[in-house]
Amino acid sequence: MSGHSKWATIKHQKGAADAKRGQLFTKLSREIILASKEGGPDPDMNARLRLAVQKAKDARMPSDNIDRAIKKGSGQLEGETLLELTLEGYGPGGVAVLVHAVSDNRNRAIQEVRHLFTKSGGAMGEAGCVAWIFDSKGTITVPAAGQDIDELTLEVIDAGAEDVKPDEEYLEIITAPDQLEAVRQAIEAKGLTIENSGLDMQPKTQIELDDDTAMQVLKLLTAMEELDDVQNVYSNADFSPEALEKFQAA
Repeated sequence: MSGHSKWATIKHQKGAADAKRGQLFTKLSREIILASKEGGPDPDMNARLRLAVQKAKDARMPSDNIDRAIKKGSGQLEGETLLELTLEGYGPGGVAVLVHAVSDNRNRAIQEVRHLFTKSGGAMGEAGCVAWIFDSKGTITVPAAGQDIDELTLEVIDAGAEDVKPDEEYLEIITAPDQLEAVRQAIEAKGLTIENSGLDMQPKTQIELDDDTAMQVLKLLTAMEELDDVQNVYSNADFSPEALEKFQAA
């Protein structure tokens, strides 16, 4: 599993267990609202909404919250006006950082993200400055314990997966965006637990960092994720196991 993806998994685990669960639900609701607004309130006819609802269910978001967000997006209930933003820049060590934000205040979102880039010693750049480094992929993470990795790899590739990246704790299954749902269904049919899944931005190449720089980047990415307006943060940093363990213990 890549260092960035391992960080995302650790972040998911911490977010699901601590007091920031309410913030997580708010972000999940915003994605559902946008998906419902864009493609309609029926998940069977709206692939983006279907993915957003599944991600909310994976996070154990109450069904009432999901239904309310769908109704807000489709205009059945009054809701806030939300804008999607993609912000880009460079962090410590020249790491590329891609930020997906959803906000009711464009200027606030930009200012807060810019401030964190500057505070870290990096800088926010122009649109497109780092986006070319990333590809949209489907990702599914399952616990590695008790799995025959070779057998599972063959099965998910037969189902449409592109790759499987194992480590000691998790298997990260990579798919093309349009194959995510089919591969997820194949995994569920085997009775396996899915830790999280969804569309992700995977870097084409990664930058190896020393542990001190890695910690600076991890602090920046975490601070970005904690902003209310930020949905997801991606980087091309390659974190060492030691840096990730230090971060996880913090």
